[in-house]
Amino acid sequence: MIIGIPKEIMHDENRVACTPETVSKFVKDGFEVLVEKHAGEGALYRDEDYIAAGAKVLADPQEIYDKAELILKVKEPLFNDKLGKHEVDMMHKGQYLITFIHPASPVNHEMVKKMTKQGVIALTLDCIPRISRAQSMDALTSMSTCAGYKGILMAADHLTKFMPQMFTAVGRIEPAKVMVIGVGVAGLQALATAKRLGAVVYAADIRPMAVENAQSLGAKIVDTTVPEELAVGEGGYAKSLPEDVLAKEREALKSTIQDMDIVFCSVLIPGKIAPMIITEDTVKGMKRGSVIVDIAIDQGGNCEITPKGAIEVKHDVTLIGIKNIPGELPQSSTWMFSNNMYNLVKYLTKDGNIVLNREDEIVAKSLVCIDGELVHTGAREAMGL
Repeated sequence: MIIGIPKEIMHDENRVACTPETVSKFVKDGFEVLVEKHAGEGALYRDEDYIAAGAKVLADPQEIYDKAELILKVKEPLFNDKLGKHEVDMMHKGQYLITFIHPASPVNHEMVKKMTKQGVIALTLDCIPRISRAQSMDALTSMSTCAGYKGILMAADHLTKFMPQMFTAVGRIEPAKVMVIGVGVAGLQALATAKRLGAVVYAADIRPMAVENAQSLGAKIVDTTVPEELAVGEGGYAKSLPEDVLAKEREALKSTIQDMDIVFCSVLIPGKIAPMIITEDTVKGMKRGSVIVDIAIDQGGNCEITPKGAIEVKHDVTLIGIKNIPGELPQSSTWMFSNNMYNLVKYLTKDGNIVLNREDEIVAKSLVCIDGELVHTGAREAMGL
């Protein structure tokens, strides 16, 4: 089987799907690996490193898409401005694609429909289930660790005041207040990072176990008012809430959010649109100079007015909607991602070919489209199919 590794084309995306180390593993396993020229430079992996690992380096991405049976990417297929065509149009029927697709997110619906019509067999990394046998393949957890850490650093950089308490010759400056909404992997890392930087930390989550984890890091807990029986879904993830319950949660969190200097949003429902927690009205009442980091933006975002893929100031609040925060840590995130990718491909292959057992939970949850059919439950639900 031929594996293709194209260079990522999203703005400021410095990650790459495979390192020379994982390319070497693929080659030893009997795969042929094609890597686009300069694909790894953003993460400080040179073409000569890939060649030494056994890969063939090609300058034309279309040649990689034409020859490869399996495409490994970091981000969803996008329009390639340099070539004047969409990456989906570069793919062919029966070709496998493994990447972060976020198929339920409205911004990706047309791309997913196009990919389905094209006959691509796509699996999305954001839906790998958090079960013990899938831990080594769980790129979402790996990237969430990066996003939690780097997201807080980005917020601190945009904040107009100190994070820690400061004692100066002219008086004391109080520490910044940081609230994390959604205390999963990313949220816990964000809490820990904010605390290390000297902030006073707050946390909100509808899941009791997540609340306990936040308390263990010294966070002050903000009550969401959501009953436990409505909160926890399969695998310990948060469940989608009825709109009336979600409205009560928004109101319960509003006053605390408006007292914060930084709000870190990471509430995700696997395979579905992210719940809207912060309304524009709430943002209007926030402190001048405060910051919202919305890492749920790939699935629509937790804040009503977060800019998609950008940083903007609205109502005197800085809103960070960067879609590839882990790409701001390209070496660490690429190393983690590429190992997740290798483990997943190894799991899915038998005798050098991909074999999809659709009864397998890992395959069933991550499969987006196959044989011209859109099968991803969350995407179909979001599209009203």
